[in-house]
Amino acid sequence: MIFITLIKFRKKASDVVEVGKKIMQNLPPDVKVIGTYWTLGRYDSVWIFEGKDPKDAIKLWLPGGEVVRTETLVSLPRDEAIRLL
Repeated sequence: MIFITLIKFRKKASDVVEVGKKIMQNLPPDVKVIGTYWTLGRYDSVWIFEGKDPKDAIKLWLPGGEVVRTETLVSLPRDEAIRLL
């Protein structure tokens, strides 16, 4: 499954960077980060990652709870979504 997490910083950026490094060093075994981006607008960052189920998304973001607020979306490739119609 592909997950897209929208992130809003709760603390200063340097604190967020430190937590992000810890998250990357301790990724759950079934998680592969595809990309991380800092953004302008409503959210400060976006992470795109792959995991086997939604539990992986929960495990990934638990350590960040004090410094970021997240909203995670589950995504499907366009072709796969169309086949479900």
